[in-house]
Amino acid sequence: MSLHADVWAAPVLAGAVLALGAYVVAVLDVAAAGLVAGTGSRRVLAQPVRNVALLIRQEPTLTERPDRASWVLAPALYAGLAAAGISVVPWSRTFSIADVDTGIVLWGSIEALVVVALFLHGWSANSHQPLLAAYRFVAVGLSYLLLSMFVLIAAAIPAESLQLSRIVESQAGLWNVVRQPLGLPLFAVAALGSTTWGPLNLAAGDDLSGGTTADVSGLPLLVWLGARAAMLTAFAAMGTAVFLGGWHGPLLPDPLWVVLKTVALLAALVASGHLVARVRAERFVTWCWMVLLPLGFADLALAGLQALR
Repeated sequence: MSLHADVWAAPVLAGAVLALGAYVVAVLDVAAAGLVAGTGSRRVLAQPVRNVALLIRQEPTLTERPDRASWVLAPALYAGLAAAGISVVPWSRTFSIADVDTGIVLWGSIEALVVVALFLHGWSANSHQPLLAAYRFVAVGLSYLLLSMFVLIAAAIPAESLQLSRIVESQAGLWNVVRQPLGLPLFAVAALGSTTWGPLNLAAGDDLSGGTTADVSGLPLLVWLGARAAMLTAFAAMGTAVFLGGWHGPLLPDPLWVVLKTVALLAALVASGHLVARVRAERFVTWCWMVLLPLGFADLALAGLQALR
């Protein structure tokens, strides 16, 4: 394949993976809601399609004097960041969309820009509830960034590399979820916070009438929710590569192991939205700085000590 073809094929492939991932997230969300309510659902696979159709037909909300540029840029940036994130995840020993040498650094920059996307989404409506939600997300965003970077750098130490494929290869004998048991749970907290999902849905909470999505409906809301689900998929794929051994596993082809582990991690993240109550922002920040961040630093320190042996 030519270089020009590769340039065009990479975003198309990343977009296709994320579109499928967003659908899987929607299916898992419907299934989890049915299981928690004890009602089940016979339309688990069809319900997301019905929801999409309803949002497409819904009349879009338009607030007074919105920032139209930010209104369009925010979901596009969010989806683009998800595509960039999924691109650095290796799918097998021989294939990845963009296995750059500094994959962990690139992922860190993606997480930082997520804060920008969320803030633009709240700013664009020119309405007080979305703007309050945007400022609240920025206030807690630093907690997510530091927590994620601690555990990701710790996972990179055994590989002696920031490249995702090298990190996966370093788990051939022992996965990082066993070697560094604090890493995956803390990374899951960062994933929920960065995607405003489940107990850490602080940017779209009911206490702010929907937060950044309070004045969004119809197709714009569909695009934003799709980008949000895509970002959750990217986090699950990253967690699979860094903590769950990526393609390592018996019998099955390498890409299938990545897919199965990613779906399993997605299921756990989605289920948290139905099993764990949403936390208050100020309480979470306190817990994060007093408990979670010290645990993340301890995870990093222990990884360094193991490397010195």
